[in-house]
Amino acid sequence: MALPALVEEKLDALPVTSGVYLFKDRAGTVIYVGKAKSLRSRVRSYFQEGSSDTRYFVPLLHRTVGDLDTVVTNSEKEAAILENLLIKQHRPRFNIKLRDDKEYPSLKLDPRVAWPRLMVVRTPGNEGARYFGPYHSATAARRTLHLVNKHFQLRTCTDSELKSRRRPCLQHQIKRCPAPCVYEVDTGFYAEQVRAVALFLEGRHDELSAELETRMKAAAVAMRFELAAVYRDQLHAIEKVRENQRVVTVERGSRDVIGLFREGDLAEIALLKVRDGKLNDVATFGLKNVEMPDEEVIAAFLSQHYGRGEQRATANAPEGIDLFSVPDEILVACLPDGAAGVEEWLGERAKKSVKILRPQRGPKVALLEMAQENAKHAFAEKRRASNDVTERLAQMQERLRLPMLPRRIECCDISHLGGGDTVGAIVAMKDGEPDKARYRTYHVRTVGKEARTDEPTRYQTSSNPAIGDDYGAMYEVLARRFRRGVAARAEDAATTVRRAASIPEDANAESTEASDVDSAKDAKEGDWELPDLFVVDGGRGQLGVALTAARDLGLHDLAIVALAKEKENVMGDTLVDRVYLPGQKNPIPLRSHSSSLFFLARLRDEAHRFSNRGREKLGTSRRMRSTLDDVKGIGKGTKAALLRTLGTLTAVRTATDEALLAVPGVTRRHVVALRAHFHEPTPLEEEPTKLAP
Repeated sequence: MALPALVEEKLDALPVTSGVYLFKDRAGTVIYVGKAKSLRSRVRSYFQEGSSDTRYFVPLLHRTVGDLDTVVTNSEKEAAILENLLIKQHRPRFNIKLRDDKEYPSLKLDPRVAWPRLMVVRTPGNEGARYFGPYHSATAARRTLHLVNKHFQLRTCTDSELKSRRRPCLQHQIKRCPAPCVYEVDTGFYAEQVRAVALFLEGRHDELSAELETRMKAAAVAMRFELAAVYRDQLHAIEKVRENQRVVTVERGSRDVIGLFREGDLAEIALLKVRDGKLNDVATFGLKNVEMPDEEVIAAFLSQHYGRGEQRATANAPEGIDLFSVPDEILVACLPDGAAGVEEWLGERAKKSVKILRPQRGPKVALLEMAQENAKHAFAEKRRASNDVTERLAQMQERLRLPMLPRRIECCDISHLGGGDTVGAIVAMKDGEPDKARYRTYHVRTVGKEARTDEPTRYQTSSNPAIGDDYGAMYEVLARRFRRGVAARAEDAATTVRRAASIPEDANAESTEASDVDSAKDAKEGDWELPDLFVVDGGRGQLGVALTAARDLGLHDLAIVALAKEKENVMGDTLVDRVYLPGQKNPIPLRSHSSSLFFLARLRDEAHRFSNRGREKLGTSRRMRSTLDDVKGIGKGTKAALLRTLGTLTAVRTATDEALLAVPGVTRRHVVALRAHFHEPTPLEEEPTKLAP
């Protein structure tokens, strides 16, 4: 297929200098960003016949590329920096993408507060606190937090709990907190614990051990044996951590070792953090849809992983082991393109000399082999877990006679309190794990005490609002969910047609019918794609409601089942959890040993928890609501000022115009709004010009 004339012209005019190139599709979207020592030779190689480039997307360029942009740089280092920035900005579909930095947790310790505590945070701030990490997983961060809380006596409660507590908690009873919330605590001892935690997390174990040993001996001489025992236990904890740090080399200094294992289009990278000859940490990173050469995979990892440190430069991170810190040496199995430029860029950022090496012999080769083995092991473990989930989902598909593998499952549950505060909740699961980005709560509008319409729903079973109408509420919630799913499906189909015809996204915007505008807007604002399987909490009746809601909207291909809870029948027999299928009279029993159907029970319980939480929040909001919230034109600040000055709602309602205007922030407009809401005449309505604003 011939290239567009614009691309042919730009290929002929490419310079021989270093720089960055951007491939765009015919709609103008950036699909790939790369760097080159010579733009002319590198970019032209993509379109040469008989090229040895085996990357999977290269054959697609002739069919997808519509334009080409290049940016000339003064050096390979500038090209590496610019490539990293452009990948973050455009997120091209053909580039390797690592997880966003916000997903990596850190440990925060703020020494400025009265009684500092250690906590897990996702986004470091600039408020002067100290941050340790980041850690490659939440499990690693919480494991470290648990170790610190076990051996160093810092509080674990929140600031609000600290202020409101009247008696010490369990942590004080088991000797893990001095309980500053209740008792008089020696501030000097607590400051010692804060310093010890900081030294421990920074990896300065020798210095900390020396200090603890001195304190332990001093406490023993003073016959404070309980305090000496605390220092002794902390010393034992440090020794245990140091034993787990395997000695891997006799050389000093800092180095990272990057191991790579690949199978098909999947890859796993293992990062070994070696400090002062000891292996301090191992992190693994899984990559999908990788068809690039090893050199480019390593290059992308170096630029994106160590580029994260720039975002943390102002986070006041202390010295110590940082997942994104740049070491003196980086050992790799294959040198990336433009290694010299990457070295210069990393060295400038770290303000030291940085070397990227491919060892050929000696102990560094053994280190690289260890990294390769870790990558292979992590790949096998993740594949085993993935295969296990896939096998269970396949069993579920066979047992429930589903048309496709149920990788995405959603479940609906209704919760209300005596017919009021009716809330519907929909939770989601993807590949056996909760998909919280798709969790949704719905405030039911058509049934219950707070119904906003007198129009009965299709499934209204009771005219008494004090009685919960689960069928009516479920029909409303599912209809709203399915309507957005239908709109999202239509939007995806339209997008596919536009891309196939190379039509801009907004070319047909004016032809959209008015009735579909809101649904299309909802589909774009959230991820409303329909799941592979939809589960409703209940029995045959709830299943009928769900099927009707789906078919009313034309969804005849959506797989829907109902999951009934365990109960006793009239004969006293215990009925286990049961799954009801459309068109089948007898349910499928969900026994405890059925691992393939375990996901359904887990999802149902999560939906129940989430719906109850939504109902409690709605009830709290309703009970805490004031009549002044319904007054149009009265905001939160004005409402607070009225109640703070006049005391009660009755006083606000009976106050004279002069008394209302005397409240700070209240104007003539507010008085008119209050009188109109309470249906009371006011001189302001008759002679508004006579009052000062």
